[in-house]
Amino acid sequence: MKANNGLEEDHQRQPLLEHLQELRKRIIWSVIVIAVGLIGSFFSVTPLFQYLVSVAPVENLELNALSPFDAIGLYMKFALVISLVLALPFMLFQIWAFLKPALTPLEQRETLRCVPGVLIMFLLGVAFAYYIVFPMAFLFTERVTTSMGLKETYGVIQYFTFLFNIVMPVSLLFELPLVILFLTKLGILNPSMLTKMRKVAWFAMIVIATLVTPPDFISDILVSVPLIVLYEFSVMLSRLTYRKNLAAYELRMTMQE
Repeated sequence: MKANNGLEEDHQRQPLLEHLQELRKRIIWSVIVIAVGLIGSFFSVTPLFQYLVSVAPVENLELNALSPFDAIGLYMKFALVISLVLALPFMLFQIWAFLKPALTPLEQRETLRCVPGVLIMFLLGVAFAYYIVFPMAFLFTERVTTSMGLKETYGVIQYFTFLFNIVMPVSLLFELPLVILFLTKLGILNPSMLTKMRKVAWFAMIVIATLVTPPDFISDILVSVPLIVLYEFSVMLSRLTYRKNLAAYELRMTMQE
C-alpha cells in the first residue's frame, strides 16, 4: 500500500512540475519581450512626454523637477508603461497558451479571439480616461487651488503620478467586457449570475467613478454612466456567448446520440 501511495504521489508531482516549468517558460518569454520593448520604447518617451505637456490641461503650466532623479525616474516610468502596453497582446497569448491544454478546441479558438481586443479596449480606456476623466479632475483641483489663493507650482513627478493614478484604473476597467466574455466562454460565469450581481456591480461602478473624479455631481455622472453601460455591454456579450455555447453543447450531444 505504501508503495502504491508513493507511485500516486510521484504521478501527481510530475504533472505539477510540468505545469510549473511551462509557467516558468511563459513568464521568461514575457519578461524578454518586455525588456526588448523597454529598449525600443526609449525612443518614443520624449515625443510622448512633449505631447502630454503641450496639451490641455497643463499646456500653460510650468512643471518642475524637485530632485536630481525626477527626470530619470519619469523617463523610466514612461518607458516601462509603453513597453507593457506593447507587450500586452504577447503576454495574453502566453496566458492563453498556458491554459490551452485545459480547453476544448472550440474554447481555444473562441478565447484566442479575445487577445487582440484586450489591447483595443485598453487603448479606448486610456483615451476615455485621459481626454474626459483626467481634465475634469485636474480642473477641479485647479479651481480649489485658485480659490485658496495658492500659486500653482507642480513637480513633474507629482503631476504624472496624479495622471497615472486616474488613467490606469479607468483603462483597466475597460477590459471588463473581455474578462466577462472570457470567463463565460470557460463556463465560469453566466448571464444569470451577472444579472443577480447587477446592483452590486452598479454600486461598485459608482464608487469607482466617485473615487477617480472630483466630488461634484456632474463629474460623477459623466464617468459612472459610461462604466455602467460598459457593464451592461458585458452582460449582453455574456448572454450571446452563453447561448452560443449552449447551442454548441446541444449539437455535440445530438451528434453523439
